[in-house]
Amino acid sequence: MSVLRSSPGEVDPLVGVAAEAPPSEESEQVLRRRYVLRSLRRSPTFLVGIALLLFWVFMALFSVHVTRYGPYAIDPLHAFAHPGAAHWFGTDEAGRDVLSRTLAGVRTVLVIAPFVTLLCLLVGGGIGLLSGYLGGTRDEVIMRLVDVVLALPVIVAAIVAVAALGRSVPVIILVIGLLFSAPVARTIRAAAAAEGRKEYVQAARLRGEPSFYILFSEILPNILPPVIVEGTVRLGYAVFTAAGLAFLGFGVQPPSPDWGLTISTDSQYLQTAWWTVLFPALALASLVVGANLIADGVRKALAE
Repeated sequence: MSVLRSSPGEVDPLVGVAAEAPPSEESEQVLRRRYVLRSLRRSPTFLVGIALLLFWVFMALFSVHVTRYGPYAIDPLHAFAHPGAAHWFGTDEAGRDVLSRTLAGVRTVLVIAPFVTLLCLLVGGGIGLLSGYLGGTRDEVIMRLVDVVLALPVIVAAIVAVAALGRSVPVIILVIGLLFSAPVARTIRAAAAAEGRKEYVQAARLRGEPSFYILFSEILPNILPPVIVEGTVRLGYAVFTAAGLAFLGFGVQPPSPDWGLTISTDSQYLQTAWWTVLFPALALASLVVGANLIADGVRKALAE
């Protein structure tokens, strides 16, 4: 006895209901995206990280309207004032309000770190995507060049490059972004190489699709999770590296309220005016922790 099978959407004569259509690849991707977003909304780690990041973004934009004093306002008569009602975080050696300078000090970091992250994703992601797709000898040559960059200590290499090219913000972004491109390239290369061996990529090659189409329409959309994770991780590293350069004197220069610079210049007063160092250090730590919490939340949501 033969069994009549209904095509998707038609009414099954035996059951009396419409046969369900198998889920398409597009619908599966939409469901997966919704699941990830729902996981992120329920993740305390991710939400705390986002709250910290948004707080500092708000302060970078509106700190002048939050505090009573400007970050550059000098009052020598009240130098090294202890934290109190007039100055919640105290004052520094020039009588400048530490609270105002701490809140304004995030501006330089939030200019450098996002652009560094974007640059290393574009350069490192492009190199890794191309290397994983090409494979063979060309892949080996590209990865050996990447290994050379990976062997360089980031801070030391950044100091040498900034000292040679200048200490402007664009130079710092360029140097750190290119140095961070190497680990990004290695991660993306591994993901692209794994995708390149799958049947849908081989089918696209047999159809005669151009390499550009295969890279950006077939492979890249399927390796977005590691790209996103790398971006969130590099954001935290960029914050810390930019502050480290400023601390060592190779970033922005006085009288900027940049956290790394403030911690460096005021460290000599640590025993007598600890508040001038403690509050900028806590602010820097909170932003780095926030970026790392976002990275952990994204990684867990994508791995589920």
